[in-house]
Amino acid sequence: MASVRILVVDDSVVIRKLLCDTLSKEPEMEVVGSASDGRIALAKISQLHPDLITLDVEMPVMNGLETLGEIRKSHPMLPVIMFSTLTERGAAATLEALSLGASDYATKPSNTGSPAAAIEAIRAELIPKIRALCPVVSPKPKLVPHPSLAARIRPRSHPFEIVAIGVSTGGPNALAEVLPQIPQDFPVPIVVVQHMPPIFTRLLAERLARQSKIPVSEGSAGASLAPGHAWVAPGDFHMTVERSGLTRRLALNQTAPEHSCRPAVDVLFRSVATAYGANTLAVVMTGMGADGVLGARKIREAGGEVIIQDEASSVVWGMPGLVYDAGQADAVYPLVQLGAEITRRSWQNRGPQPLQISNRNATSETRAK
Repeated sequence: MASVRILVVDDSVVIRKLLCDTLSKEPEMEVVGSASDGRIALAKISQLHPDLITLDVEMPVMNGLETLGEIRKSHPMLPVIMFSTLTERGAAATLEALSLGASDYATKPSNTGSPAAAIEAIRAELIPKIRALCPVVSPKPKLVPHPSLAARIRPRSHPFEIVAIGVSTGGPNALAEVLPQIPQDFPVPIVVVQHMPPIFTRLLAERLARQSKIPVSEGSAGASLAPGHAWVAPGDFHMTVERSGLTRRLALNQTAPEHSCRPAVDVLFRSVATAYGANTLAVVMTGMGADGVLGARKIREAGGEVIIQDEASSVVWGMPGLVYDAGQADAVYPLVQLGAEITRRSWQNRGPQPLQISNRNATSETRAK
């Protein structure tokens, strides 16, 4: 098996050694070099031809954002994982890096108490992301085609009352593509799980709010769900929807992680299936892992529908691909069509639609190969 060639870029000698030693112990990974700042890194890329770069956010001489900008000019497809601190400044810089083309991010170990704990933290978070982003390590499996999606389309006579979105790797940019397409008079609430730690989710919600026509907030316990408003689950909390009479509210808890994630898509999807039943539209977008598959099944068993992002437009087609592979996808769309399709389906069966919706060309469903 070929090994993935990794260039480690960080101004800390301790972090560079920790990363190099940890990654080198993986049989399918090879650390081909390291650099203490961006300028050195740029020179080494042409010499070492890495398959992936881990890039520190805060560095002297040339910081991570500046370095990323130069990398994207010369190597637009080279996977880059930002390595940042779990701080307000680090989170803000990481979100900016993702918008500039970083493939993913990992947070630096903090308050771990021992080198062994720091190594384990890196192994748990960084190594799976390297495997997901590098086909030399993790080639895409051949999925067994399912019968035509059109054959499984179920007629609907009642409208959707909520949109639930699950997303992970590549999610911030995907959400920045989809949510700004949602019109101001959108008729239902939107709840989102994006796999991210605390601080990151709040800043993501604030960033999406600036870009969108509808309000976007970080989820809070007891918040009453209202049409035309989106809520992003806060980091380190599962977010659920609870029904009390005609009212639905958000609830938060810190029960055990699922799929090593908190928040988890499955937790949200299960609660939405219980609270809204057949009136649920779920959307599974780019991301690695299996989170969302079981929740999608619950939503479809309750009579709801599930649409997914297609493979070509996903950074990693893990989550949506597994939903498709499990036979739980009602339709597949490229990222550029998802916002319009969510809007079209949410207005369906509601009588006369607003002019901007009724005049919108209906998007055609993409058939997965």
